[in-house]
Amino acid sequence: MTTTNRREVLRAGAGLVAGGALAAGCGSAPDHPSAAASPAANAPTSSTAPSSRASGHPAATPRTAPAPRAYPGEPAQITHGPRTRPQVALTFHGQGDPALAHSLLTAAEQQGAHLTVLAVGTWLDDHPDMARRILDGGHDLGNHTQRHVAINAMSEADARAEITGCADRLKRLTGSIGSWFRPSRAPTASPLVARLARAAGYPHVLSYDVDSLDYTRPGADAVTRKVLAEVRGGSVVSMHFGYPDTVAALPAVLHELDRRGLRAVTTTELLS
Repeated sequence: MTTTNRREVLRAGAGLVAGGALAAGCGSAPDHPSAAASPAANAPTSSTAPSSRASGHPAATPRTAPAPRAYPGEPAQITHGPRTRPQVALTFHGQGDPALAHSLLTAAEQQGAHLTVLAVGTWLDDHPDMARRILDGGHDLGNHTQRHVAINAMSEADARAEITGCADRLKRLTGSIGSWFRPSRAPTASPLVARLARAAGYPHVLSYDVDSLDYTRPGADAVTRKVLAEVRGGSVVSMHFGYPDTVAALPAVLHELDRRGLRAVTTTELLS
């Protein structure tokens, strides 16, 4: 990316902050065991997606997207790919202001990077066009539960509903339940949640070995330093949509990865 393009992305992220994206509460909630769910996340939700008339969005026409696949030799819960590969997977928890999501995807694409997005079902209900935007950009799309609640602490029936609720929305929008499943508000799935994910059609749970901590809003420089201090070949990095710090940090992260000879690819490509 040229210096001019990098400055444009940084200004875009800063402008969204000034526009009140965070003040409006659009950022995605962190996936930390102690994080409290927002009132909206705890609100009841239907197991079927709203009609286009009720939601104000046009009905999407599904085009078949990549489905989950098994990776022989990989564990049930994947934290990283092959260490010998000069590749890393930048994975994003999909929720928050769609303008920030568009800015982040565009910044990645300008540098030839492909990401993995784990989308929250209620976010897809509110912004159904984002599913196709992600896939059309060459990125992976997966399941990050329906309401982004502490899934490991839920009953079997409720946890199953969280997984299948988001899977249903992904299938309606893209023709597939998504390539990956990641539990909400926890870095790894409990044995119960892992079993339910397999039953829903996801052979693996996608975890990570590098946590950017961008959800703590430490500033773009801190996000960049945290990722680059820990990332290495084969790493799976956890980041989030919904935070301007992340948008601002991404060009510098990608630039340094490139300098180190590491390429940002989808998780599917990393493991294939």
